[in-house]
Amino acid sequence: MSGFQSPRGLRDLLEPLASAHGLATDRAWAAADAAGYARIELPIAEESALFERAVGGTSDIVAKELYRLEPRGDDAVTLALRPEATAGAVRAYIQHGMRSQPQPVRLATVAQLFRYDRPQKGRYRQFTQFDIEAIGDGGPGIDLEVIEIGAAYLRELGLTDVQVHLNSVGCATCRPAYVETLRAHFTPVSQELSEVDQSRLATNPLRLLDSKEPATVQRAASAPVITDHLCADCAAHHAAVTAGLATIGVTVLAAPRLVRGLDYYTRTAWEYLLPGEQGQQGALGGGGRYDGLVELLGGTPTPAIGFAIGIDRVVLALEARGLLPAAADGPAIVVAGIEAESVADRVAIAAQLRAAGASARADVSIRKIGKQLEGAVRDGALAVIIVEPDGRLTLRDLVKASQAEPAERGGVIAAALRLVQSEG
Repeated sequence: MSGFQSPRGLRDLLEPLASAHGLATDRAWAAADAAGYARIELPIAEESALFERAVGGTSDIVAKELYRLEPRGDDAVTLALRPEATAGAVRAYIQHGMRSQPQPVRLATVAQLFRYDRPQKGRYRQFTQFDIEAIGDGGPGIDLEVIEIGAAYLRELGLTDVQVHLNSVGCATCRPAYVETLRAHFTPVSQELSEVDQSRLATNPLRLLDSKEPATVQRAASAPVITDHLCADCAAHHAAVTAGLATIGVTVLAAPRLVRGLDYYTRTAWEYLLPGEQGQQGALGGGGRYDGLVELLGGTPTPAIGFAIGIDRVVLALEARGLLPAAADGPAIVVAGIEAESVADRVAIAAQLRAAGASARADVSIRKIGKQLEGAVRDGALAVIIVEPDGRLTLRDLVKASQAEPAERGGVIAAALRLVQSEG
């Protein structure tokens, strides 16, 4: 065995997970295309300052989980492997002048992301996310569209009981008063909180609602909820989104303690969960309205909303429910040969079959013909074409265990294609 192993938190995807990952990715692009979201491919690395500005320099993502790259040569800019895709999408929106396009600008990407996280089931240091971003519309209608795209994508994969856990985080008008109410709720028990949560109490009490510390969780259970403290505009927006989701058939559960800890998040926040699943491992993804991010990154104030769904977590959910797709099939036709000199001919015939739409491969070994036939059976092939010493071809039907007489290649290739079509 090799002395090298995949690095901790990184993994090889083998079958059937590789096929499931590919299916989830293909369906993501199909969902985006069907909804009219333009594909965007973002660089795998950005200036680290972009994430420091967007996510917050003191956040765990930036302070503890960011993979920074050392500057090379005359380039004094520090780059970082992207830990999320939204900041890059907003940077691209600003850089390429997309505000001059009809609004909202609808963007979609499937991205490999990197975080120095503690590896566990469903959480890896390299992972894949399906991101949808709609930039330039502040109304509740676009919220409905974005949320429904994610829910429909998950249902299409077979996760038909997916639920949307929905909340509003208010806005700059109403959230500050709620934050102070929350601080007042936790202050009497501040000495019982962990050091990290005491710091959150001082700087960002909203993050206490995300805490996993037992003392904080216990106190959070009786905390005031933000939906009781929304201003009139935020309350109307939240009511419209809630009612609209019911109208379009998306199962919604109120999640009054679902929050976002950064100031640029406003109003709608949600997660996609499966019934009975709790915590980060149970969440397949989530999203929110980030009306302040474009301005924060140097653009004109612009409302925006988006979601991220973890492809790796989706695959785990499919596996847990017995919904993994079958691994990729072997070739329908194997081209074998009696003489070693026929290898190039075998490859050419297999290429001709593939050009005609069949799944085919050549046996390029110099094994005896019996071993080649055994290999074709093991691979699940439907038929074998045997190149005879005189150049003619023999068709062997592995389903019926029958074999035709050697014949001219044009007729044999046509017969093999008909056989595969009839069995398919």
